[in-house]
Amino acid sequence: MTRPAILVVDDEPAIHRFLKPALEAAGYEVLRADTGEAGIAAVANQSPAAVVLDLGLPDMDGKQVVERVRAWSRVPIVVLSARDREAEKIEVLDLGADDFVNKPFGVGELMARLRAALRHAISAAGETAQLRLRDFEVDLARRRVLKGGAETRLTPKEFELLAFLVRHSGKVVTHRQILRAVWGPAHEHDTQYLRVYVGQLRAKLEDDPARPRLILTEPAVGYRIGED
Repeated sequence: MTRPAILVVDDEPAIHRFLKPALEAAGYEVLRADTGEAGIAAVANQSPAAVVLDLGLPDMDGKQVVERVRAWSRVPIVVLSARDREAEKIEVLDLGADDFVNKPFGVGELMARLRAALRHAISAAGETAQLRLRDFEVDLARRRVLKGGAETRLTPKEFELLAFLVRHSGKVVTHRQILRAVWGPAHEHDTQYLRVYVGQLRAKLEDDPARPRLILTEPAVGYRIGED
């Protein structure tokens, strides 16, 4: 059986030495690129299942790699970077990256984020009218949500918000992306409004809304669906 290939785009030899055995032990083939141009070429020519991308590359900013790749490919991109400014995280996610992991990082977290991004890519390629996640079933056609087989009633806007998040499970979605998609461009800065609706969803869906497991917060950036 062919192993899925993960392309690591990073100019630090130590990162490649660390990630290669970890990824191989997890069942992946590992491809390497040390520059942005080499990474873009590898995506085009070698068709990896996913990309782990540093932002501080010697020939270009990693954000340029995301932007150029997204012009023609939906390959999952998990950014792995020492940059931790919130504005930069939001920018790279808005450009189309699927997730962002800060250096220094735990290999367990990176692997979990990578698995989630790969799952999302598979489900997006063959999306059906019914989406299942743990003990939840979101029926997009009938606009129903079942938790443990029992229906949970949501308002129309609550359902639209949940459906958007579930469609993007495996990805971090920014406040701006959510607000633009669910409420429209005129509301893309109304983050407090979004927090209210997320709070309402958690109250209806989470076993413990104070410790959510379904709708997770990425502080100052956005939200993601918890899958593990």
